[in-house]
Amino acid sequence: MYALYYSPGTASLLVHWLLIEMEIEHELRLVDMDARAHKSAEYLAMNPNGVVPTLIVDGQPRYEAAALAMYLADRHPDAGLAPALDDPQRALYDQWMFNLASTLQSPLRLWWYPWDLQADDEAVRAGAQARIEAACERLDAQLAAHGPYLLGERLSAADFYLTMLMRWTRKMPKPAHEWPHLGEFARRMKARPGFATLYQREGLSEWA
Repeated sequence: MYALYYSPGTASLLVHWLLIEMEIEHELRLVDMDARAHKSAEYLAMNPNGVVPTLIVDGQPRYEAAALAMYLADRHPDAGLAPALDDPQRALYDQWMFNLASTLQSPLRLWWYPWDLQADDEAVRAGAQARIEAACERLDAQLAAHGPYLLGERLSAADFYLTMLMRWTRKMPKPAHEWPHLGEFARRMKARPGFATLYQREGLSEWA
């Protein structure tokens, strides 16, 4: 059994969604971000970065959403959400997981929290927006040429990751779903029963 420290709509959404999709027994532990529970000494002892998610695995705290997604998909191969290490598509899968972390999640965090850099907020946000839109352009082209998923016909944890990051663009001047192939991809992913369960559990309604 796993225990997930989460906050609705944050990076923990990816791990929560995968736990639902993979039908893995788990416990949810809400982290009150408004009360800054993620900065408490107790929480920092588990996750020194002071962010969510943290996943308790075999009694040990683990963190980093993308790493946790890859770990769960590998540890539960029956779910079929990650190519095996000797699968020809494994390198492509790894590539997309790291690509999403560096080219989309990283600037998205800056767009939402530009003050993290202690610089001019509007300049930071403008630079982040340019990087995000460039990434969306490349992802849309990838899906157009090799879709419907990032690994072609094969659904993987990378698709759940991309969907979460697309959700984070919902308040941007040009949200990711306005690119045609990304929009169709999002509709397909949001139609999954696990997405409705996720939204119900986290009390979410926007971008449904």
